[in-house]
Amino acid sequence: MAQIETGGGGGHGKHDKKRAKKLSTRIDMTPMVDLAFLLLTFFVLTSTFSKPKVLRMIFPEKNKDVPLKDLPKVKDGLTLILNGSDKIYYYSGSTDKATALEATDFSKEGLRTILKERNKWLINQIEKVQIESDKGPRNDTAFERKIKTKLEKAQAESKFVVLVKHTSDATYKNMIDVVDEFLITQVGKYFVVDEPLGKKEQMLLDKKLKE
Repeated sequence: MAQIETGGGGGHGKHDKKRAKKLSTRIDMTPMVDLAFLLLTFFVLTSTFSKPKVLRMIFPEKNKDVPLKDLPKVKDGLTLILNGSDKIYYYSGSTDKATALEATDFSKEGLRTILKERNKWLINQIEKVQIESDKGPRNDTAFERKIKTKLEKAQAESKFVVLVKHTSDATYKNMIDVVDEFLITQVGKYFVVDEPLGKKEQMLLDKKLKE
């Protein structure tokens, strides 16, 4: 059977005008606030984690009241001399006893091998402390403080000292490379001497460069 559709009375029906639906002009800013918060958190964290990269440089204190000839001698140390080339010239002990300069480079078989050999005692001490640290308890503040104290004591007791001297044409790149080697080989005592080479050192360097 056919079905009869019943509409509203009064002649109304499909001829009624449809009213336009009013849209809200209010903008939901909640997603934007969330996005802004995430971006802010990201930049805060990245700025915190990306610490400035600096090198720790130690310069001997200049004392005008102490003549250069009265400065302490480096008996158990190594003196490095940098110039404009990519080579490193060095001698052991005090300047008075130095008779010739040796030359090396920045390769693993060069300066790094020399520093490891001279700094063998401290490297062994650090390895022992590291083994003790690996076997010890985790997140123990007292134990961590004990390990730190042992490392500092070992560095303080090390007799190996390195002096870095340079000529006027030495480059910052070579200086940075030398300090990197100190960090790799655990050299705890090194000093950059910001003074001209002594007469004997300059004479030894000139002689070496002529070879």
